[in-house]
Amino acid sequence: MEDCTGNEDGNYLSDRDFFDGLDTSSDLCSGTSKDPSSCKVITKESLLAAQTEDLRRVMDMLSLREHHARTLLIYYRWDMEKLFAVLVEKGEACLFAKAGLTMDGNHDPDSQPPPTVMCNICVEDVRGWTGHFVVKINEGQSKRIRCMAHKCYAICDEAIVRNLVSKTHPDLAEKFDRILLESYIEDNKMVKWCPSTPHCGNAIRVEEDELCEVECSCGLQFCFSCLAEAHSPCSCLMWELWTKKCLDANVDWIAVHTVPCPKCHKAVDKNGGCNHMSCICGAYFCWLCGEDLNRNHTGNSCGRYKEDRKKKTNLAKRDLERYKHYHSHYKAHTDSFNHESKLKETLKREVVNLEKKDLSIRDFSWVRNGLYRLLRSRRVLSYSYPFAFMMFGDDLFKDEMTVKDREIKQHLFEDQQQQFEAHVEKLSSFMYERFDQIAEDKVMEIRRQVINLSMITDNLCRKMYECIENDLLGSLQFGIHNIAPYHSKGIEKATKLSVCYPNVNDTQKHHWSNNHTNDATESDLPHSGSSDKRDCSSRKRGRKRKLAVA
Repeated sequence: MEDCTGNEDGNYLSDRDFFDGLDTSSDLCSGTSKDPSSCKVITKESLLAAQTEDLRRVMDMLSLREHHARTLLIYYRWDMEKLFAVLVEKGEACLFAKAGLTMDGNHDPDSQPPPTVMCNICVEDVRGWTGHFVVKINEGQSKRIRCMAHKCYAICDEAIVRNLVSKTHPDLAEKFDRILLESYIEDNKMVKWCPSTPHCGNAIRVEEDELCEVECSCGLQFCFSCLAEAHSPCSCLMWELWTKKCLDANVDWIAVHTVPCPKCHKAVDKNGGCNHMSCICGAYFCWLCGEDLNRNHTGNSCGRYKEDRKKKTNLAKRDLERYKHYHSHYKAHTDSFNHESKLKETLKREVVNLEKKDLSIRDFSWVRNGLYRLLRSRRVLSYSYPFAFMMFGDDLFKDEMTVKDREIKQHLFEDQQQQFEAHVEKLSSFMYERFDQIAEDKVMEIRRQVINLSMITDNLCRKMYECIENDLLGSLQFGIHNIAPYHSKGIEKATKLSVCYPNVNDTQKHHWSNNHTNDATESDLPHSGSSDKRDCSSRKRGRKRKLAVA
């Protein structure tokens, strides 16, 4: 079965991979943003620093110890906005109570648990607690181990858990610490593992909106929301349904080798010599004419041509033809993208040849920018066809639009799409010109055309997105089909998070490993300092609030 998701490997190549070596003196329609990236790559080495940033904010604001701050953040799934909202609306007492933190003025936040500890809740020897902790860690409850006393909902102090478990089960103590560290990724809606295969070991953190498309440092571009390939302007659900449709149906094979069932209208293929077919829906019909064998079919009339046969199979044929139309256009643009992406080396050679000539043109950044704009536009065009298939079909929005409304919206979108497509094709034709083999005046004219078309296609693409967001999806009642916004400079490439471990000594470090990485690294969280890359020095803070948990 043919691949429906880009190149031979099933993924588009990175937008940014085509421009190394070309002139970058101008950022007109450039694919490389000079602004600092708002999304960060978190490696196994920088995971600790990333977690510490959020911990430090809560510690400083509420004057808490580190493990208490982590208990709060784990409970609120590292959602700082939600945590602050509860604090403002309901106060600290409610904030702490919900997370399982209890106030105790007699607890010294800097003290270490003594060799023999008595539980203040149930007044039992600590050996019973060790067994409780071991069981909970093995059950996968490391992030929130509750007190085992009846009707006590306090979260156990992670320092005490670590201290007791490490004496008899050091491997479980390491697992406990690792799970606490990885909670920053596993439970955080703003941080996700890169979906690369094989896995690169990176996670990506976004700063503002999880509905976006990002590029990992490994080169993979993906939708941050659903972790599929970058698919804007399709919503995540639209893309999921489209890929399923592609996997379930081979268009050419269906058109040649199947007939629609007269009852359920699904495509049915013949696996034997008999022309009397049985569909899984229970229908029993004739392969040759499509008539129901239980009703109107007679062998004498089967071979006669009838005008009304087209009416009886019209629905299934319409659906099939509609899918073939959108799939063929989608595939045509993905194929064009793959062909045009190979222009990089050709254009580099042509630019080198032009630079050797005594021409009045000295700046060839328009070549680079034109190719970038062409590739960006091709990707958007290809995904616009699955969007249209889902938007104007009967699968998703049949009950949210009248037939008339759907026709109006479809015409509006197709007008935008066709204008965009026409200018993309013009830009493509100019990019295939042999710049180094034509006269200078022709080169100047092509330069003017490429610059103009680059700006026009960028503007038309933006308008098509505005049409989708405002006139199409924005008018729907439920509003669940949101799309990643259009960025002229392309999918944002995440930059690596700076690593800074203030005041960390060897005793505060241990190995961590998981299914995503095979190497070991430092991970135990420091109890002081900041990972802010602008100031990695430790800060003086007032005495922490006295908190105690079982």
